[in-house]
Amino acid sequence: MALAQVSAHIYWKGVDKTVFEQFSYVGFHKSHSCDDLVTDSAAGATAFSCGQKTTNGAIGVLPPSEHVCTSDFRNNDAALMQPNGLSGRPCTTILEELDAWGFATGMVVACTATHATPASFIAHRELRAFTEEIALDYLKTPIDCFIGGGEALFRDRPDHRNLEDSLLRRNYVVRHGTSFNRLPLDGSQPFMLFTAEREPPTASGGRQYMPQATRVACDFLTKRSEKGFFLMVEGSQIDWAGHSNDHNWLRAEMEDFDKTVTKALEFASENRETLVIVTGDHECGGLALTQAEGKRDFVPKYSAHLHTAALVPVYAYGPQADMFSGVYDNTEIYQKMRMALGLVR
Repeated sequence: MALAQVSAHIYWKGVDKTVFEQFSYVGFHKSHSCDDLVTDSAAGATAFSCGQKTTNGAIGVLPPSEHVCTSDFRNNDAALMQPNGLSGRPCTTILEELDAWGFATGMVVACTATHATPASFIAHRELRAFTEEIALDYLKTPIDCFIGGGEALFRDRPDHRNLEDSLLRRNYVVRHGTSFNRLPLDGSQPFMLFTAEREPPTASGGRQYMPQATRVACDFLTKRSEKGFFLMVEGSQIDWAGHSNDHNWLRAEMEDFDKTVTKALEFASENRETLVIVTGDHECGGLALTQAEGKRDFVPKYSAHLHTAALVPVYAYGPQADMFSGVYDNTEIYQKMRMALGLVR
């Protein structure tokens, strides 16, 4: 999701204001990865989670030893040949860091738990395709709640390990479906709610849990720690609509994401201590809004089925939101989050 997707959503909504128009502070981030002007979701999300550039396809790890990555891709060619000596070492994510500090942590997504973006906040693998191994990493960091797809990757595995049993032994409540009624919402136990065996359906195909799940997670995490919480929410299928060049799919996903962000802003408005940041890993599809014959309508047109290098908007609301104005590297989002929490000066 980048500016073209937000623009399309605003025009589709017509006279009704979108959630994006409620943010006072807007910036742009440069999304390139360590080795490519066009990032993928793994490298893009790792920049958010670790504050480090990495190579496309890498999940929560530093780039291989032959790469040194700078924030300015235009001056990166010479650096690509310099050894850094780190050889793909794991980088500590903000979710892992805050868990160690006593914060509650959670994720709500419209994809599987092992998909690139959520994986980049809790897993450390050289390739995003190692989904079976990524699922194992969920046992290494005690995340307080997860809501999303991917149950089969924890239960129906080639290695015959039942990771749900492992979670139960760690005092997790594990549930399936999209009902929140049987979850320990009093904050007494961590939980994993698998909304689908693999990928959840599309928003137009019946998926409705994202907005309510976001509010449920905020309220739950508030009860889990007096220090505060970190919650990562992803409207995952906005990207997939771009890959498919399907504007009807995109329209439904943007509407669902609008409702989801609205729930986060409602919580933040009531709570008055919560910073909400909204952005995308990258743009997808090379979307353009061309004029229709009626002059008041537009026709969405795509120039690609893959990602592009377009700058990506960053919207911020709440304490320290002003830090997110301007144009900066995607790795700075990690640094700005830590600054907002008072972890760095």
